[in-house]
Amino acid sequence: MVKRSCPSCGPETGGEEKKGRGNPISVQLFPPELVEHIISFLPVRDVVALGQTCHYFHEVCDAEGVWRRICRRLSPRLREQGSGTRPWKRAAILNYTKGLYFQAFGGRRRCLSKSVAPLLAHGYRRFLPTKDHVFILDYSGTLFFLKNALVSSTLGQIQWKRACRYVVLCRGAKDFASDPRCDTVYRKYLYVLATREQLGVVGTTSSRACDCVEVYLQSSGQRVFKMTFHHSMSFKQIVLVGQETQRALLLLTVQLALRKMSHCLPHLRVACMASNQSSTLYITDQGGVYFEVHTPGVYRDLFGTLQAFDPLDQQMPLALSLPAKILFCALGYNHLGLVDEFGRIFMQGNNRYGQLGTGDKMDRGEPTQVHYLQRPIALWCGLNHSLVLSQGSDFSKELLGCGCGAGGRLPGWPKGSASFVKLHVKVPLCACSLCSTRECLYMLSSHDIEHHPAYRDLPASRVLGTPEPDPGSIAPQDPGGTAQACEEYLSQIHSCPTLQDRMEKMKEIVGWMPLMAAQKDFFWEALDMLQRAAGGVGQGPPTPES
Repeated sequence: MVKRSCPSCGPETGGEEKKGRGNPISVQLFPPELVEHIISFLPVRDVVALGQTCHYFHEVCDAEGVWRRICRRLSPRLREQGSGTRPWKRAAILNYTKGLYFQAFGGRRRCLSKSVAPLLAHGYRRFLPTKDHVFILDYSGTLFFLKNALVSSTLGQIQWKRACRYVVLCRGAKDFASDPRCDTVYRKYLYVLATREQLGVVGTTSSRACDCVEVYLQSSGQRVFKMTFHHSMSFKQIVLVGQETQRALLLLTVQLALRKMSHCLPHLRVACMASNQSSTLYITDQGGVYFEVHTPGVYRDLFGTLQAFDPLDQQMPLALSLPAKILFCALGYNHLGLVDEFGRIFMQGNNRYGQLGTGDKMDRGEPTQVHYLQRPIALWCGLNHSLVLSQGSDFSKELLGCGCGAGGRLPGWPKGSASFVKLHVKVPLCACSLCSTRECLYMLSSHDIEHHPAYRDLPASRVLGTPEPDPGSIAPQDPGGTAQACEEYLSQIHSCPTLQDRMEKMKEIVGWMPLMAAQKDFFWEALDMLQRAAGGVGQGPPTPES
């Protein structure tokens, strides 16, 4: 019998040893190489749990030798461990947690499924669904082509499956993009930013690494175009913007023809970009946000006016007024979402279907905070709905959505919601990004130990946007009109003729109020219980008619 004896914990206390068991042996008597070899055969989840038992096992389970063996067991074809302060541990966890999950909106089976996992993939960094297939970029720069195909089921039937086969499209990829429109029907071509070795001076064998843009057919993966740049030009991101007949290709950090953003604000350094067919959003390294809007209709939806729109100078960058540094964003057709360094979510634009999650359907011409949501993992804006991937205190993930629910795009909420509500989707434990199409919801799973949460704690004086009041001072006034809204809600409930009508009206009002998803679920369930106790007919969880 082997017994753990840790210097920090001391030998384990216990009664007399049972007969036939013999004396306990300290695990520290074994050579460290042997202990590491034994631990490397455990599943990753058990290795992490074992490392939390005591100081000795924490050091053993955190050793790079253990993670090197685990990484080679998970990915035998991985030749290099990658980069970072803990390269083998990072590589092992990236490959253990990688996965692409999807849930179809139509059909009988509406459950979460997992795509085929390419054996050569070194984690998943980014993905993009196109008209017929899905493309995934890993951390080593390999772009994979996941195909939909007809396969034979276990019962011998032929059925159509998503992302069930894969091939390597290209290597050395830095980034990729497709048609900026929300509908995947238009994504017929894939634009890949890659690095290729090019011959140097004619007559010599030397070569230089040059960036290039390659265009592939998404249906077959055939390359139809290639454009190579001078070796002195280096890029890190590619996006497409504009209508199909006036398509522009934007490259970061150096562009073929400088946009107005670079001419007007040469002192600002753009950190990342987002685009759709009518606008482009830039986030600087200091967290500032600048906008290009190219059509008057989208400009009116985003800002509520056409006063500053100039049809002759559509590339003029517009600065958004925000209270803090912006970390990342999501850009829909006529609305957008921003997340700042304190984890606050700001929404702006068209709110016809409640896609801003503000609890109403009033358009917002400037960034408006969604107070009941904080510190999201991912944010996504579509044509007329929005999704937020959040994490609970117990590290469990949940998916929230608002806006139009037609076509099943908000699972569990067919009539939509003007507030973010918890969707009926089982979210993977390590989900990190998401995307929704007309037919399917996709979630990418990958955990990078080098990517730590960048959110800061909000200073106490800024929690309410005003300085903290003294304990003896008068309570602050209600700037949002909450008291007046509650009085209006009570008036609506009082006007209902029967108890059942009042219950239904109360359920509807709960959907309007800016509450957290768990709070709304609680109130709806409690109202259902009261309704059944009073002889109502409500059965099961309420339908979100709000």
